[in-house]
Amino acid sequence: QVQLVESGGGLVQPGGSLRLSCAASGRIFGISFMGWYRQAPGKERELVANITSGSSTNYANSVKGRFTISRDGAKNTVYLQMNSLKPEDTAVYYCYVLTPYMYWGQGTQVTVSS
Repeated sequence: QVQLVESGGGLVQPGGSLRLSCAASGRIFGISFMGWYRQAPGKERELVANITSGSSTNYANSVKGRFTISRDGAKNTVYLQMNSLKPEDTAVYYCYVLTPYMYWGQGTQVTVSS
């Protein structure tokens, strides 16, 4: 059974930083993508960033230059460093792993507010 465990969410003031982590465990093979989506209240889930097994990255325009995605292949862990946070970054952040199958984390709340 594959499990994705997220950590690092919380409350931060505008302009602050947070680092999210997501560790995948279990019988998981052939990871092609790891990444993060987010969903704000009343909005659809949107892609934030992803990273391939070869470490190519892709970002939503709204987070380019502020967020950095990275991964540790040996640990099957993906990270999201979020800097210069804005109130509009407030959402539940979900990590995912894509093999032939899609696996999701349980979500972690990020709230940006003064």
